[in-house]
Amino acid sequence: MIRLFRHYVPVSLVVLAFSEFLIFFLAIYLGVEIRFKGTTVFVEPLFPKALLFAVVMLGAMTSMGLYWRSSQMDMQKTVHQLFLGFVLGTVTMLILFYAFPAVFIGRGAFAIALALAFVGILFSRTVHYYFADHEVLKKRLLVLGAGERASMLEQELDRGEAAPGFKIVGFVQTPGQPIQVSEERVISVQDTLMSTLEQHQAQEIVVALDERREYFPVREMLACKMNGVEITDVTGFLEQRTGKIRLDTIHPSTFIFADGYSHAVVASYGKRVFDVGVSLMLLAAGWPVILATAAAIFAESRGKGTIFYRQQRVGKDGKSFDVLKFRSMRMDAESGGKAQWAAENDHRVTRVGRVIRKYRIDELPQLLNVLKGDMSFVGPRPERPQFVKELSAKIPYYGLRHKVKPGITGWAQICYPYGSSERDALEKLQYDLYYIKNYSLWFDFLIMAQTVYAVLSGRGGR
Repeated sequence: MIRLFRHYVPVSLVVLAFSEFLIFFLAIYLGVEIRFKGTTVFVEPLFPKALLFAVVMLGAMTSMGLYWRSSQMDMQKTVHQLFLGFVLGTVTMLILFYAFPAVFIGRGAFAIALALAFVGILFSRTVHYYFADHEVLKKRLLVLGAGERASMLEQELDRGEAAPGFKIVGFVQTPGQPIQVSEERVISVQDTLMSTLEQHQAQEIVVALDERREYFPVREMLACKMNGVEITDVTGFLEQRTGKIRLDTIHPSTFIFADGYSHAVVASYGKRVFDVGVSLMLLAAGWPVILATAAAIFAESRGKGTIFYRQQRVGKDGKSFDVLKFRSMRMDAESGGKAQWAAENDHRVTRVGRVIRKYRIDELPQLLNVLKGDMSFVGPRPERPQFVKELSAKIPYYGLRHKVKPGITGWAQICYPYGSSERDALEKLQYDLYYIKNYSLWFDFLIMAQTVYAVLSGRGGR
């Protein structure tokens, strides 16, 4: 794993992104060479044009989710996302050609460059899928522990989606600890822990002990460390590989001594500028959609219902504010006065509401909440006071998500589908805590880019 601007990124994805950046960059040179057969003087200089093309296309691919952790696993889905990414990138480049004629390279050269880039990216993806999770290249892990935490780690890695590229060579049972992992994977230390590592060709130790006070082989672990073996705690391992902080592996001291959290909690001038800038741009670009949505809601309700509605939500430091949204449910959706989770195929949602909720159009008015300062563009989704009270009593550390401003989109929104239960709230909290711990402005940009595909695909909308 590589930590870029405080966010953990798999090395394989960094290598993939860099190689595909080069493919896009070189495609412009090849396209111009093929089209003009060496006579390129009137399209010079090519370097800034190739750089612009590579940046735009890589941004479009990122927006289509082609650099998500899970994008390493599904080739069929990737081809679909790749097509959408090229469409988005092509449209963006055409707009730039029209706005800035100096960057134009000619229709023929541009078409050839696109075709070459598409073939090149398909090839790079095929190679990546073959090698990214190949058995020979998997990092071999020895897990110290065979109890509850070790079992949780086993389940996460066996699913493969969260952390491809790893293989557990065995679990070392510690004295007095019951076995809760697959028994055929339990190994015994015959001589020393270091010799056991060498015997199984393991490269990393993951410490997954349920209770360290009763047993922790300090001297043997130190010997392994001094021999260059990487040693990771199960909490940190899962944080880096899954993009969330597992609440069932942490203690209160984890938050106190952890590297992070303060960057998101302390008010940032840069984040405020980012919020205001993005909101103004979206309002300027999205006003036709906003007007069309308002007209559709007005027409469906025949002028008898409201177009917008306000609902109380919990914001930073537990302070309540009124969130503004397009009305997507019937006027009597909560006639009993009791707050309800939105369910799948909820009968209270109107016909127009199903469309605007699926593609998150109902949340566009929240841009005004961002401009007002009640929300950020990126952050944990704000919940209703009734739900917050219930969840805070049942889920440990739930109140920590209110140490930052809530957001229109967030890390939990692009990593996890729509939440409508206590279990979903727990899962999303783990992603929210990861965002708060590893916050950076670059992370906000990354989340915003990946939100594009979540919106276009209707992922998580309900």
